[in-house]
Amino acid sequence: MATRATKKTVKKAATKAVKKVVRKAEPTPAAVTLPALHESTTSSGLKVLAAQRGVLPLVAVRLVIRAGSSVEPADKHGLSDFTARLLRRGTAKLSADELDETIEFVGASFSVGSSEDVLSLFVATPAEHFPEMMSVLGQMVREPSFPERELELARERALAGFVNDLDDPSVVADRAFTRALWGDHPYGHDVGGSAAHVRTFTRDDLVRFHRERMGPRVSLLSVVGAVSPEVVAREAEKAFAGWEGGPEAPVELPPADMKTSGRIILVDKPEQTQTQVRIGGPGFRVGHPDYFPAAAMNNVLGGGFTSRLVNEIRVERGLTYGIHSYFDMMNAGGVFGVSTFTQTDKTREMIDVTLAEVAKVREKGITPAELKKAQRYLAGLYPLRTETNESVASVLSDIRVHGLGDDWVEKFRERLMEVKQKQTVEVAAKYLFAQPPLIVLVGKASEVKKQLTGLGPVTVVPASDYE
Repeated sequence: MATRATKKTVKKAATKAVKKVVRKAEPTPAAVTLPALHESTTSSGLKVLAAQRGVLPLVAVRLVIRAGSSVEPADKHGLSDFTARLLRRGTAKLSADELDETIEFVGASFSVGSSEDVLSLFVATPAEHFPEMMSVLGQMVREPSFPERELELARERALAGFVNDLDDPSVVADRAFTRALWGDHPYGHDVGGSAAHVRTFTRDDLVRFHRERMGPRVSLLSVVGAVSPEVVAREAEKAFAGWEGGPEAPVELPPADMKTSGRIILVDKPEQTQTQVRIGGPGFRVGHPDYFPAAAMNNVLGGGFTSRLVNEIRVERGLTYGIHSYFDMMNAGGVFGVSTFTQTDKTREMIDVTLAEVAKVREKGITPAELKKAQRYLAGLYPLRTETNESVASVLSDIRVHGLGDDWVEKFRERLMEVKQKQTVEVAAKYLFAQPPLIVLVGKASEVKKQLTGLGPVTVVPASDYE
């Protein structure tokens, strides 16, 4: 007969074994799958991706052109975004009003936009009107008319926007941060440009940018929804046949050379009772191997509402209503940054506590329990990125434009769940301000500057520099 001690030992061993089995049996989230992908190329050289999906009679289209703000002339910042908006305001066959009527009559929608790397056009349309809307998209891209009157109206709106932006310290802080961090690099200016540059835009500038930077060989068309791949290929050929211009290949951007060196840029807005705070340094390009461990690590540090930064700075100290850390990734490089705000007299405390929390993660990483929680959270959110036709079209474009690999979506959660705690320690040591970061502050300089002793060299500039 087994003694009580023996039974206890057996029970303990059995419980341990069960725990091991449970841990081993913990399910990995199922892979998110995309619909079958069909590829074709128009006679003009435009690559086309088609994915037939869903039972609803709707289609989403995204045309991506590698003509973002990073390829603008040095004295024409904002030209990509400005050109994108004017594509919508008239073609060789249709005026701006006629375009609006044509699109609205069938219940479709068109939108445009630019980022550092790409200029994009988005279309959402009922499936029965897909051919007609493809024709309209082709007209906008192949033969925009850039009417002088529409250009003047767009410039007036843009300049009014710059004036209004000066009243938003958050916008000013972001602009100052971008300029100071990237410097003379093609990413070193706001996508929307500046008032000084936009004032100089002429119709010839738009025509030249369209001819020299926008073309089929640096573009990608993604179509997702209730339309067959054969119809997509046929209508794409009709819409984009004869499209010429643009470079033969995407422009290769130089690598970033960020010199943070503990610099402090203090943007003076004397009327402010709060200070906007941006702290940052080098990150990594989109698609970098460090992405998955960095995403998990950052979710714990400041990427979620229950993160360490939020808990220490908002919950425990009441220094702000909002703070977050992030990795901003582009084709040629990226940024790791922290964004927040606080009362003017709490500026130094905010900086010190933020840097201390970042330093804790840089030196020790995150715990295994924190990693597991972050992995589950991020894995659970990811399927939302492929819920709609529009989101799938965007994901497909991003995969190809940024070279992520066609298994990016299917393998995303698997790769995320494979991240080890050691990897989070390594990326934290690499990106969490191993060198003194750049600090950008927007607020009342006379009150803020005296709090900055010992942090680094301070440069005070007026807010008007960022119009």
